Amino acid sequence: MLLMVLSICVGSFAAAVLVAMTVGKGASKHGTLRLAALDHEFAPTDYEEQITDIRKHQRLLSAIPWFNHWLTKLNLASVSSLYLYQAGVTLTLGTLVLTSIAGFAFLGYILHLRFGAVLPALFLSAGFLPLPFLYVRHRRTKRLFKLEQQLPEALGMMVSALRVGHSLIASLGAVAQDCHEPISGEIRKCFEEQNYGVDLRTALVNLTERAPIQDFRIFAAAVLIQKESGGNLAEVLENVAQTTRERFRLKKQVSVHTAQGRMTGWILSLLPVGLGLAMYFVNPDGMSVLWKRPMGLKLLYTAIGMDIVGALIIRKIVRIRV
Repeated sequence: MLLMVLSICVGSFAAAVLVAMTVGKGASKHGTLRLAALDHEFAPTDYEEQITDIRKHQRLLSAIPWFNHWLTKLNLASVSSLYLYQAGVTLTLGTLVLTSIAGFAFLGYILHLRFGAVLPALFLSAGFLPLPFLYVRHRRTKRLFKLEQQLPEALGMMVSALRVGHSLIASLGAVAQDCHEPISGEIRKCFEEQNYGVDLRTALVNLTERAPIQDFRIFAAAVLIQKESGGNLAEVLENVAQTTRERFRLKKQVSVHTAQGRMTGWILSLLPVGLGLAMYFVNPDGMSVLWKRPMGLKLLYTAIGMDIVGALIIRKIVRIRV
């Protein structure tokens, strides 16, 4: 009964939020159309250079004013905005939180109707809470991995540009123009910061903040050291590119050697869940003892805790830093 009341309250809250967002968007429809017309009027022509806006602005954490104010008071604006930018998603922190809560309430209500028990339904539906954030984390990991994979090619292009007589800034512009996303966008921001008068150290520090990868830090350190002490920058960047390729090759080799351990961890972690669901569909009355009796609940919670601990131990074993 408690879960049903909680689900109804959360569902009503989510519906009110959607209505508020719809009304807010409708009220500003005329302004949005006018701004779109102005953007189209002042948009650059085909022959004008496309320039990225690198001005730092405060992103809203939610389209709901009071919810945005509450999240801002938690000092999550800068961290969450940077994390979402690194993931390459356009979602806001408020959207992720509301999606997580709404999914938790809906799944809990469905499980309560199926199992007829409040605590197991709450416990199982709580597994939906981190899913939106895990999705963002997966997107961030995938994007950073692609940046790391593209860096040696970008450094090789910079070395070629330096050897034919171009400056460091010109070589950054060549990489921004000729490479593929996402590294072209990151280098383009660094290049345009230089054009707007930002010093080289600040531009490279901003680059390492947007792309928190060890290889990018090595590249920034090499450029700054060469600027202070002098030397052949092309040779320095060539050595950095070679080091980056070797580190990336070693990472792939380690990933191949630990593939069996990672697969074992996934199988051992998901096998009890799959086996329990299969046994429930075969004999519901026999499996329902686990959440209808106090001893069964204790055994169920103990099994879930041991499964989580075992998965973390296996992850710690197979996770090798390079």
